[in-house]
Formats: sequence, structure tokens, C-alpha cells
Amino acid sequence: MKTMNCKQLGGACEKEFQANTFEEIAELSKLHGMEMFQKKDEAHLDAMNKIQELMKKPDAMKEWFESKKKEFDALPED
Repeated sequence: MKTMNCKQLGGACEKEFQANTFEEIAELSKLHGMEMFQKKDEAHLDAMNKIQELMKKPDAMKEWFESKKKEFDALPED
């Protein structure tokens, strides 16, 4: 099990997520993002806008995603 926080995953806060795989932690982050979107949390909305800009450039989004996966893989087990 490894831990990353919202900011490490492109978000806006220190909320921590724990998972065994990067895909699992990305899903937890996504669920948190949806919750913050519904609450209209301004800091998270700004972070989401930055990710949406990246999504317009498939190569940049792929590179960002791969860098986050490498960061996860390099973390020690909890």
C-alpha cells in the first residue's frame, strides 16, 4: 500500500489516498475531485481547469499521467 495526497495528484489539498496500484489511487483522487466539484471548492476547480487544459494536448496529458505513475511507483510501501 502506498500513499499520495491530492496535491501530488494534481489537486489542491493535502487529503491523502492509499492504494496498492496507481490506477486505484487515481480513481480515489477522481472521486475526491468529483466531491469537491459538487461543493464548488474554488481551489479544486482551479486545479481541475489546469488538468482539462492538459487534456486538450494528448501527448502532454500522457506525459503528465506517466510522470505521476512513476512518482507512485517510486514511493516506499506504507
